[in-house]
Amino acid sequence: MIARIWRGWTTTGDGDAYEALLRTTIFPALADRVSGFNGGYVLRREERGGEDEFVVITLFESLDAVRAFAGERYEVPVIEPEAARLLSRGDERAAHYVVVRRSTAAT
Repeated sequence: MIARIWRGWTTTGDGDAYEALLRTTIFPALADRVSGFNGGYVLRREERGGEDEFVVITLFESLDAVRAFAGERYEVPVIEPEAARLLSRGDERAAHYVVVRRSTAAT
C-alpha cells in the first residue's frame, strides 16, 4: 500500500469549508472513480497568523493506482478548482511512502 501525503493551508475562515469539501465531495469522488483508492485521513491544526494547516493522507493499493489518480507526474498535487479557491498555499510536491505496517489499537 502507498500513502500519498500532501499539506495545504487555508485562512482560518476557509478551514471548515475545505474540510467539508474533502469529506463530502473529494474523498467520495476518489472512492467512486479511482480503482485502488483505499481511503485516507485529513489532519488539521490551527496555526499562528490566522491559518489552518491540513495534512491529507490518501491510501492507494500501489503506485499504479496513484498514477491512475494523478497521472505519470504523480508527485504533482492534484487540486480540484473548488479546493484551490479555498487554499492559500500548499506543498509543491506530494510525498509517497510504502506503508510497511498498519496497526489497530489491539495490534
